[in-house]
Amino acid sequence: MPQDFALNQLAVQWLSGFIMSSTSVPAGQSSGGFWSDVRLALRGTSQDYTTLGLNRAIFLLAVPMVLEMAMESLFAVVDSYFVASLGRDSIAAVGLSEALLALVYAVALGLAAGTTATVARRIGEKHPEAASQAAFQAILLGIGVSLIVGVAGIIWGNQLLRLMGASPEIIRAGGRYTVFMLGGVGTIFLLFLINAVFRGAGDPIMAMRTLWLANLLNILLNPCLIFGLGPFPRLGVLGSAVGTTVSRGVGVLFAAWFLIRGSGHLRLGLEHLRIDLKVMLSILRLSAGAALQSLITIASWVSLSRMNATFGSAAIAGYTLAIRTVIFVILPAAGLCNAAATLVGQNLGAGKPDRAEQAVWRAGAYNAVFLGLVAILFWLFAPLIMSIFTNDAPVIEVGAACMRTVSLAYPFLAYGMVMEQSFNGAGDTTTPIYINLVCYWAFQLPLAWWLSHGAGFGPKGVYISIAAGESLLAVVASLLFRRGKWKLKRV
Repeated sequence: MPQDFALNQLAVQWLSGFIMSSTSVPAGQSSGGFWSDVRLALRGTSQDYTTLGLNRAIFLLAVPMVLEMAMESLFAVVDSYFVASLGRDSIAAVGLSEALLALVYAVALGLAAGTTATVARRIGEKHPEAASQAAFQAILLGIGVSLIVGVAGIIWGNQLLRLMGASPEIIRAGGRYTVFMLGGVGTIFLLFLINAVFRGAGDPIMAMRTLWLANLLNILLNPCLIFGLGPFPRLGVLGSAVGTTVSRGVGVLFAAWFLIRGSGHLRLGLEHLRIDLKVMLSILRLSAGAALQSLITIASWVSLSRMNATFGSAAIAGYTLAIRTVIFVILPAAGLCNAAATLVGQNLGAGKPDRAEQAVWRAGAYNAVFLGLVAILFWLFAPLIMSIFTNDAPVIEVGAACMRTVSLAYPFLAYGMVMEQSFNGAGDTTTPIYINLVCYWAFQLPLAWWLSHGAGFGPKGVYISIAAGESLLAVVASLLFRRGKWKLKRV
């Protein structure tokens, strides 16, 4: 596969000069225009985001966060690209495994949200030592949870895949992939948490560099381990799991090194390596709410995947490739959401709630413009995009229908994402729980079942329900955010 070697060569070129770009810009450096700010955002800065001009603060935080999330989404796209050549059953196994891993992501995202809110509030209060102490407590929590989940995944991985509706052929093709990915969830937890610390501290450049490194290694390792290039063994779909987990592990070590060495706003030293149950319980309280809202959201996606699985392997494969492509653009948009959450936490800590609210509305508008443009591209070129991954006509047809239908909700989704993440940044992790319960479980899932099975729309009924649910969520979240009760939360 010539394209595999081209990707490897490109990755080597990027990797050769990667770690040398780790210098930060002094806090007092002034803006020299758009491209100057782009360079500043990509190099890193120790600016005070509670006093900086709001548009510039959003820009400097959002650029590395968007690129960070783009790198996170690239994991799924790279895996899909290489695994797609192994056939429908392998794609389906990866898709169903990702549905299971989504539950893991929910817990990791919950811990990350609680961590970002706590660290951002302490930084806004000008208490960096307290922020460092909170960072260590969050990492301890992540290690404990990942050990429990990892052991369970190793023991019951295949049984869980069967519960998701996998046929014996799918389990034979990808059972080892599922077990390995679930067993290696520690790399997911630690990568999410350390990057959450960087984001909360206002050092998103470090989170971006971490995921750049991990993804470059993933691009190198995946084809080598899947197809047995050079001295590497041919592991098939298992090679994707090994390459992804090893790459994330290297990213964790890289991020931990910079956290210990010190970033622009925060450093984790020996004096912080002690258990503080009060801080840990505070983070756990915030994280529990954020994790529950993520679990509600992702469990609904798992249920949607399960409904879709009843329509055969082509439906599963098309849905898997389409959703991974959707995530590829949604996660960069989540970078703007993370920027808004950081600004909310830091400005509330600095006693500037009105500035925090203004940052959220501006980030929502920018996000809507971005996802609106993506929706147009998806509607026009969905079949062409799907053909990049596979030449299986039924899979392309299903995937293109999914991409086009879901993209109709993107302008609404843009605001919903920003609003919910901003609640979390303020430490209000309860409101999104109720929003998600109503919009996903009381509305989206019943609608999906009725449209796909009762009304006879088949898989398209699932896609319509996704667009409808996300649109409703955006309206509800915006109305509740406008009420302003989140400004009174204490962290």
